[in-house]
Amino acid sequence: MKKNLRTLFSLFLVVGALQVQAQEEMVDKIVNEANENSKLEDLAHELVDVVGPRLVGTPQMKNAHDWAVKKYDSWGISAENEEYGTWRGWERGITHIDLVEPRVRTLQGRQLAWSPSTGKKGVTAEVVLLPEASDSTDFANMLSLVKGKFVMISVNEPTGRPPYNWEEWGTEKSWKKMQGSIKETDSLWRDRIGKTGYGYRELPKALENAGAVGIITSNWSHGFGANKVFGGYTSEIPTLDINLEDYGLLYRLAENDNAPKLKVVAQSKDLGEMPTFNTIARIEGSEKPEEYIILSAHFDSWDGGTGATDNGTGTIVMMETMRILKKLYPNPKRTIIAGHWGGEEQGLNGSRAFVKDNPEIVANVQALFNQDNGTGRVKNINGQGFLHAYDYIRRWLEPVPQEIKGEIETSFPGTPSSGGTDHASFVAAGAPAFMLNSLNWSYWDYTWHTNLDTYDKIVFDDVRSNVILTAIMTYMASEDPETTSREKAVLPISRRSGEQMTWPEPRDAERKGGLD
Repeated sequence: MKKNLRTLFSLFLVVGALQVQAQEEMVDKIVNEANENSKLEDLAHELVDVVGPRLVGTPQMKNAHDWAVKKYDSWGISAENEEYGTWRGWERGITHIDLVEPRVRTLQGRQLAWSPSTGKKGVTAEVVLLPEASDSTDFANMLSLVKGKFVMISVNEPTGRPPYNWEEWGTEKSWKKMQGSIKETDSLWRDRIGKTGYGYRELPKALENAGAVGIITSNWSHGFGANKVFGGYTSEIPTLDINLEDYGLLYRLAENDNAPKLKVVAQSKDLGEMPTFNTIARIEGSEKPEEYIILSAHFDSWDGGTGATDNGTGTIVMMETMRILKKLYPNPKRTIIAGHWGGEEQGLNGSRAFVKDNPEIVANVQALFNQDNGTGRVKNINGQGFLHAYDYIRRWLEPVPQEIKGEIETSFPGTPSSGGTDHASFVAAGAPAFMLNSLNWSYWDYTWHTNLDTYDKIVFDDVRSNVILTAIMTYMASEDPETTSREKAVLPISRRSGEQMTWPEPRDAERKGGLD
């Protein structure tokens, strides 16, 4: 009996040692493939430079989906575009914004998304400031002043230098003075807008109805040359966002009665109602194909830049991870899915639609890893409120090279995300979904939704690090003999409300948007 027990114990030790050896070999292969045979630069160029920005409802968004399917096919990975709804179709054309009086200068700016076209000939007109009224009645009486004019509706920033630049080089007295000026200017402009009787979204339409020929905005991102670029709210006239430097020039000319005049050519096309998609790629599981690891990254972007770090980098992390795993680990125990979600920027629509339409997948998610906050290497993983997340996340991180995992902070059990990016759609449905939070790299001021979100901002060494991390964790999650627990922690008291936090509720996608 003792001999049999010793034999059995020895057998366990041998099997365990072989498993550890196989794991170590796979990790080494993943690291080597990611470092020595990386396709990241090629993927980034094809997606960011060639396909370009990926605004929902545009032909470029559909081009991106088709490109991804073709790329996966070239790696022997099955993929398809799954339609989940429709959105207003629109295509950006050429934008030229030229100051023609009192002198000639080409200005830096762009037409906002879904903004109407001027046509090829363009529009030439004087630029005026938003009329300053005493109240909404007075403003209504002043609206005739904007007829035939471009109207500026954004604050004129007192400085184009970011706060960090003032803090580094300005005197304490000078910076304090500037802070006061910024606060006062913002307050006065909010008051000016408030007295129109309209909100920021409704005001452009009121000016359009009064006969304005265009709306001019400047949504500074508090970084040199960086503006946030979103969508317009007019239906007949163009809305233009102009960089802070040139917006300030126009503002001063108009404020000092120098009668600035612009010639604007802003071409675009309305394309009616267009289908919206998620691109879904799969490597089928060999032992537990009905259980899933999902690699998650939204595919769409705003189109002021080319969507390089929001979310081109997250996209190529998941694509490169899939390529490496298909090459080195073609028969995973669990099915591995890459979800490239459409319409995230308009409310997590792609991922919410997938959760709603695929309950059998969501109910059997082993883990989801989402990446969506810039080009930096991962610095934090939150347990998202799952009580036992520490146990399995810790196991999966164990074989990750120390130079990668050593920089990662974890917080368990954490609290569930209620929005912001796509893992939240799955968390709301009770699936263990985790955000791979990245280092900042001045993301919020310089690339998040800005005109500067372009290929040159990608830090490929950090992106490669994220591929290695994601590939190893996916491999470990697939191999794990245990199915992850979905037990939820008791959530803490909210500092904001003073009440106990509750788990977020699942929400369906907006299936037909941008049309009203």
